[in-house]
Parts: sequence; C-alpha cells; structure tokens
Amino acid sequence: MVRKIAFGALWLGFIAYAFFFAPPNQPDTFDLIKNLSTGHWQGINPLVVALFNIMGIWPMIYSCLIFIDGRGQKIPAWLFASASFGVGAFTLLPYLALREPNPKFPGRKNAFLAILDSRLTGIALAVGTAILVAYGIGQGDWGDFVHQWQTSRFIHVMSLDFCLLCLLFPALLGDDMARRDMNNPQLFWLISLIPLFGPLMYLCMRLPLKEAGKQMISSQQQPAGN
Repeated sequence: MVRKIAFGALWLGFIAYAFFFAPPNQPDTFDLIKNLSTGHWQGINPLVVALFNIMGIWPMIYSCLIFIDGRGQKIPAWLFASASFGVGAFTLLPYLALREPNPKFPGRKNAFLAILDSRLTGIALAVGTAILVAYGIGQGDWGDFVHQWQTSRFIHVMSLDFCLLCLLFPALLGDDMARRDMNNPQLFWLISLIPLFGPLMYLCMRLPLKEAGKQMISSQQQPAGN
C-alpha cells in the first residue's frame, strides 16, 4: 500500500508541477513539436532533437517489460504502455501505482511478446539511442538548451519526464529479472544506477522469458525416475 500511495502522490505532484509551476508555454511550441515529429530539424538545437527522439525510445524500453508484466495484472497494461508514447511518465506512474507484484509469467509468449522479449530488439534500441546521444552531445548547444529549459514548458517538462523514466525503471526491473531467474542484486543496482543505458544494457543481455506452458511440457516429458 505504501508503494501505491508513493507512486500516486508522485503522479499527482508531477501533474501539478507541470501545469502550475513549470515555465509558461512559448508561442512557437506547437510548431516546434510539429517540426520535431515530421523530421524538419533545421534550426532546432540537436540536444532538443535528440531528447525528443529518446522520449520515443523510452516507451519502447518500458514496453519490453510492461506488456510481459501485464499478462498477470488485472489492469490493461497495453493501455498505459501505448499512452506512454505520447505522454511518458504521466501514464506510466498510474500503472506502477495500480499494478501488483508479478514475478511469474503465466502461459506462453505470442509473436508480439516474442519480439519484445528478443535481445535483437534491445540491441536495435541501444544502437538507435547511442546514435541520438552522440548527435545531441556532439552537435548540441548546451547554453541554448539551458535557456530553453528555463523558459519553455515543453522542454522543461520533457526533460523532467526523461529523468523520471530513468528513476522509475527499477520498479519493473525486479519482477522482470525474477521471471527469468536472474536473481542478482549487484546486477539490479548496476542497471538501475546507469541512466538510460543501464536499461538498454539489460534488454541486450537478459535471459529469455520462462514460459509456464513450456516448463509443464518439459516436466511431463522427463522419463520416470529422473
């Protein structure tokens, strides 16, 4: 219950801050979002371009855990995961507040879950993220970014959303590791304490998901006396 209250309070606090305490919206915010979404990046600080696109990768990272975690939840995990592509932690926080601990995976993977569970998906996300980070850091203007962070609600809240997504990942990590028999506290903290690339590293190296159906078939096929 304490966990649920904490996530609920954080969600309400984030909403209140974003709407009442963050810097005001700028007149060109809509045009900025439209240009970022359509790839018209000329004249936009590469740091903003990189951050915006990484905020599209974060929901993919979370989806690799949430859709699997949702198999054992009473709430529709797909709804929260899908909405996170638009508003990030604003929809992930309610899911974390409402979900129950779920260290087991019931049943079998379908084709969609098999893709999310694949290490190749993690590698593709890691490569894409590395390219974006290198582009943003190598070409970006930090002074301009700080100014925009101080004056633009869109940049300000998006940056805080990024930080929240880094901090919230361990809330799902423990159960996902348990579902794979990866009971390693040192690895858990290593992944948790490395922002962005820790979760990506985990997706690239985690063991395949243990399926209940396969485990039952395997045990039934074992010769008597083994």
